[in-house]
Amino acid sequence: MNNLIKQFYTAFQNKDAEKMVACYHDDIVFEDPAFGVLKGERALNMWRMLCANYKDLKIAFSEVEANDSTGKTHWEACYTFSQTGRKVHNVIEAKFVFKDGKIIKHNDSFDLHTWAKQALGFKGLLLGGTFFFKKKLNQQTNNLLSKFEQNI
Repeated sequence: MNNLIKQFYTAFQNKDAEKMVACYHDDIVFEDPAFGVLKGERALNMWRMLCANYKDLKIAFSEVEANDSTGKTHWEACYTFSQTGRKVHNVIEAKFVFKDGKIIKHNDSFDLHTWAKQALGFKGLLLGGTFFFKKKLNQQTNNLLSKFEQNI
């Protein structure tokens, strides 16, 4: 399964969303601090949206470890946050569960407060560590995803 994880992130580096989503099981469950829980087609469309919208996105990954049932990797994303024009360097730990040779569960974890400080500046410094901020961010990111899905 190491190769599956490498295939996923290499496709992400190339902004090839279709190769990324081909690594996912039909019953995929994705979760991260920004989007919350996404299932099935909605998880696939999140990657399609990210690949389409972040023109200066740079991805690096390392420390890929996997067996037949689970895996993990460290990855980093550098990009310009479109709402503020601020540069973001997000450091993420990913965990995976595999089924039928594909990723069925994908959990990305990162420090939301650190992300918020980078993306939003002072406002993120003040609010980025709060439950209110996370809830509001989940609403905003899911609204963006819904708008994206209306146009595909």
